[in-house]
Amino acid sequence: MTTVILTGAGGAAIPGLIERLRDKGYRVLAADMDPCAVGLYLAEAGFIIPPGGSPEFLPVLREICSQEKVDVVVPLVDEELLSSLELEREGIMVMLPRREFVATCLDKFHLMQQLQAVGVPVPETRLVSSGWSGLRFPIVVKPRKGRGSRGLGIVGSEAELLSFLEVSSFAYDELLLQTYIEGPEFTVSVVVWRDGELQAVVPKEIILKKGITRLAVTRRNAKIEALCREIQARLRADGPFNVQLRLDVGTGDPLPFEINPRFSTTVSLTIAAGVDEIGELIAQEVGGSERKELTDWREGVVLLRRTLDEFVDESDFRGRPVTCPSYGVSR
Repeated sequence: MTTVILTGAGGAAIPGLIERLRDKGYRVLAADMDPCAVGLYLAEAGFIIPPGGSPEFLPVLREICSQEKVDVVVPLVDEELLSSLELEREGIMVMLPRREFVATCLDKFHLMQQLQAVGVPVPETRLVSSGWSGLRFPIVVKPRKGRGSRGLGIVGSEAELLSFLEVSSFAYDELLLQTYIEGPEFTVSVVVWRDGELQAVVPKEIILKKGITRLAVTRRNAKIEALCREIQARLRADGPFNVQLRLDVGTGDPLPFEINPRFSTTVSLTIAAGVDEIGELIAQEVGGSERKELTDWREGVVLLRRTLDEFVDESDFRGRPVTCPSYGVSR
């Protein structure tokens, strides 16, 4: 039986992913630094791991993979991505793009520079330390490294910008300024693997976002698909990624403002629309399934994110999660 471990077990998409992978016949494990992460209690086994930025992270994850005979690692936390890729050296499938692409995307300022250099249009972007003379308000202010909406703000004037910077915990060279694009926002699943052949592009229009996407709907859009194919062709992700963009209200052209070099929290919507982006890639790499283009997906599928109560026996709750012997409690 193929064993899959998901990190970031407290994520919104985790319960559905565990259920989906289990239904496909996989043994599913989960890991998180937070012992209260719900996925730890829904998977076959749950493991407490160090933070992704800790030097202990990789050794602990490596030991878990060895003990549990893990075949596939699905990292879902930005701080864990580059370290997790080291496991590929040991023959484990790590469901991420190439290292170079991951590193580029994790630095949002560098990413914008790279996209612009290969001819992909992006919002005007600069570091706060370079000043904001000539930038058109409103402006998005955000950390060049980070995830979710941490440290992000939208300011409508220079006075608002100065007030925002005054209370920000980030240094000027850690913050970037980006022209705000008026128009609908999309998050786009792009399914591709090491051969570089793009298998699916699934755009999802954001209806409601509070930190993570709460409501979204699948939309077909030829311009978005062409853009994502161009990004893959130029930057060679050669692994699953997610593009965040806005359609310019005036031209209808897509302008990417971030790329997540991993599966997004809306992966469940992609699956519901008919593209099992995780299951398909595992089946191809581990199960030997034929690679295929996944174009037959449904438009107009709406994600309604909710909280679902789960119930377990107290003895099971108190007996989980566990850690590997080198990181505290033994099994």
